[in-house]
Amino acid sequence: MTAGHVLIADDHPLTREGLILAVKLAIPGVVIDTAGSIDEADRVIALRRKGYRLVLLDFVLPDSRGFSGLLRLQHVLGQTPIAFVSSIRDPSVIEAAQVLGAVGFLSKSWPLDQLTAGLRDIIVGKSVFPSIDKSHWPTHSARDLLATLSGAQLKVMLALADGRLNKQIAGDLGITEATVKAHMSAIFRKLGVTNRAQALLAMQPLLGTAAAADKP
Repeated sequence: MTAGHVLIADDHPLTREGLILAVKLAIPGVVIDTAGSIDEADRVIALRRKGYRLVLLDFVLPDSRGFSGLLRLQHVLGQTPIAFVSSIRDPSVIEAAQVLGAVGFLSKSWPLDQLTAGLRDIIVGKSVFPSIDKSHWPTHSARDLLATLSGAQLKVMLALADGRLNKQIAGDLGITEATVKAHMSAIFRKLGVTNRAQALLAMQPLLGTAAAADKP
C-alpha cells in the first residue's frame, strides 16, 4: 500500500533530486514520477491510470512559457493539485498563479526543511505562497481590469501573453477556436481595445513580467 503518486516536472537534474528528497520526507511511501518537459509530463500522465495526489511544476520548461504549462496540465489532470517550484519572486507572477488555481508557489531557494513543511501543508489541503511585497505591486487600474475578466477569459488572456496562437490556446484549454475568439472579443471590449497588441499593453503591469519571466 503506497501513499499515492506525485509527478515532478522540472528539467534540472539537481533540482529534481532535491524535490524528490523533499517529497519523500513529506509523504513517506510515495511513488514519484519525473518529467523534463510538458510533453514528457503528458506522456507520463497517460501511463499513470490512477492519477496523482500532487504535481510539482517548474515555471520555466523547454516547451512552455509563463503559465501555458499550468494550463495544459490543468486540462489533462482536472482537479489534481498543481504547485509551482521556481526561483521567481515577482509578485505579479505569484498572484497570477493563485488566480489560475495553483495550490502553491514554492521557492527553489528554500532550505529542505521549509520545502518539506510546505509540501506537507499542500498535501493536507492548504495553499502555500510566499508573502507578497505590495509596495511594488502594479497600478490599481491594471488590477481592476484583471478583476473584470472571468476565469476563462483570464486563462485566454494569459495564454495571449505567452504568445500562443488561437489554435494552441484552444488545444491547451480544451475549447474550440470559435470560443477562443469569443473570449478575446469580450476581453477587448472590457479593456476598451480592438486588438491583441493593445490588450497586452493595457495589461502590461500585470502580465508583462509573467510573459517575459522565462526569457534569458
